[in-house]
Amino acid sequence: MLTKTIAARACLVRLRAEKPFKNSPLPLPLQRGVTLIELMVGMALGLLVVATAMGSLMLSRGISGTVSDASNIQQQGAYALRVIGQQMRQAGSMRLNLSPGTATAGDPFIAPVAIEKSAPSRDTGANAFDPSTDTIKEDGGKLSIGYRRYAEPSFSNASSEVYAMRNCVGAPTDASKDERIENIFEFNATTNELRCGGNNAPAQPLINNVAQFQVRYIIQDNSAGPSKINITNAAGVGRWGRVQAVEVCMVLYGNETVDMPDGSSYTDCAGNTVNMTTLSGARARRMHLLFRNVFQLRSQGLVEPT
Repeated sequence: MLTKTIAARACLVRLRAEKPFKNSPLPLPLQRGVTLIELMVGMALGLLVVATAMGSLMLSRGISGTVSDASNIQQQGAYALRVIGQQMRQAGSMRLNLSPGTATAGDPFIAPVAIEKSAPSRDTGANAFDPSTDTIKEDGGKLSIGYRRYAEPSFSNASSEVYAMRNCVGAPTDASKDERIENIFEFNATTNELRCGGNNAPAQPLINNVAQFQVRYIIQDNSAGPSKINITNAAGVGRWGRVQAVEVCMVLYGNETVDMPDGSSYTDCAGNTVNMTTLSGARARRMHLLFRNVFQLRSQGLVEPT
């Protein structure tokens, strides 16, 4: 009897599992899905999140590119002015002669010294140096800066002398017979490069993305009345020995395109207002920065020719 009761209950459970009764007290398995509307709402929310993230990423990328571009322009401008200034501050310098011909024998610490007046060429084809004509000049848009080249005792071996001074491209070599360190700066408007050469070394690009390069010369005029300072271009210099200082100005542009509102402009080296929205080619929609510095020349390089 007990066996039949257990078998009947097992059969009832199996039947309820396969086809549950309507009023069955046993819990029924529940299955739920999503409707088409719910699915579309979920996809729309997901796409909105993705679009917001992409917009934030693009905005961050644009800001990062602009900051990096401005930093690169600043570095290029600072480097160019540092190279030009390093050579400009030495312009016209001469060798200090510790044993001039007029020195008398005796204590070397009280022996007279002299600064050379000029340095004639020592070999055919080698350049000489005359501070009255070779300190600074401009010819055909090329700025030339010169100073005396000579050997000095080296730190490692005081008995030997080496040529430690070099121009903007590392010339001349120790074997050169040149008496003048020569730096020639020129602006190539075709490639938008500021180039430098000298001492028979080929000109090499110093910086690129140069929109404008301008050099003006500061002259002290004592001809009449109180002393006056005049700023002029190369055509108005007359005698280069009168130049007291040099003003270097350049405008550089970046590589990243930027969104410019109407009327965006900058002031160039000549003081003119340039509408940046009208620029074309490599300068279109680019950041532009102006750099300007004044370098004073050495007094011994300002000897007037007789």
